Amino acid sequence: MRTVITGGAGFIGSHLCERLVSEGHEVVCVDSLITGSRENLAGIEESPLFTFVQSDVSETLAVDGQFDRLLHMASPASPIHYLKYPIDTLRAGSLGTFHCLEAARLCSATFLLTSTSEVYGNPEVSPQPESYWGNVNPIGVRSVYDESKRFAEAATMAYRREHHVDTKIVRIFNTYGPRMRSYDGRVVPAFINQALAGEDLTVFGDGSQTRSFCFVTDMVEGLCRMLEGNDEGPLNLGNPAEITVLQLAQEIIALTGSRSGITHKPLPDDDPELRRPDLTRAKKSLGWEPVVGREEGLKRTVNYFRDKS
Repeated sequence: MRTVITGGAGFIGSHLCERLVSEGHEVVCVDSLITGSRENLAGIEESPLFTFVQSDVSETLAVDGQFDRLLHMASPASPIHYLKYPIDTLRAGSLGTFHCLEAARLCSATFLLTSTSEVYGNPEVSPQPESYWGNVNPIGVRSVYDESKRFAEAATMAYRREHHVDTKIVRIFNTYGPRMRSYDGRVVPAFINQALAGEDLTVFGDGSQTRSFCFVTDMVEGLCRMLEGNDEGPLNLGNPAEITVLQLAQEIIALTGSRSGITHKPLPDDDPELRRPDLTRAKKSLGWEPVVGREEGLKRTVNYFRDKS
């Protein structure tokens, strides 16, 4: 199969590119490199099955020839980045999605949108099932990401209904692992780098807000099963093992053997209090659930950042 992956030089996207190349698929990675990195693709750059195209999907999808599958993953995804690039984030979710959907229509290709758990906003239901419509502030500082993904889901369903494109939607929950950027506003790399440097870990609020962290190899497995399966989604992918941010800080201090303390700062605007996926549909439809435990996943991630330092 010839597979196009937009945002393929990013954290999850690069792992997915590697996985598909290893399975013998031809992969075209399209990335503007606003937040992605060619370094993430070093292991497959020389493969005859891999092609890199530096391009912004908000302008056009710069891919020649036919393709069989398109995964639209292009978007700033961390708080620091989507707050730094708010217009780019909105364009990736709107214009970028339309360009990718239209290309998929013309090629009669399967289209997979990687949406986000952020479409649930600050949820009043936990765990969050796909049937939950969410509690999103449409004009808050985080809305550029939340609403771009909600719009992308709507556009995807419109193309499915009007043009009969074979579309799929996944909602990705917090994912972590090697290749995350050190200080991109996401809690796992922030805590690990602070611990390795012997700095106090910064916990926003009292740390009672919860998150559920999925290791990147589990996420890639879920995406591949979604791509090969018949479920059109939306479908949650994540790890249901819920933990408070304060507990996570304590676990990382222990794992790194750091003497770091914990410093509390005010909560950012619209920071969700809860985040936990309902995986009922993923288990039934894909036969998928995460297999990498948090301790093992954190050890691998700590080793990655330790080797980089």
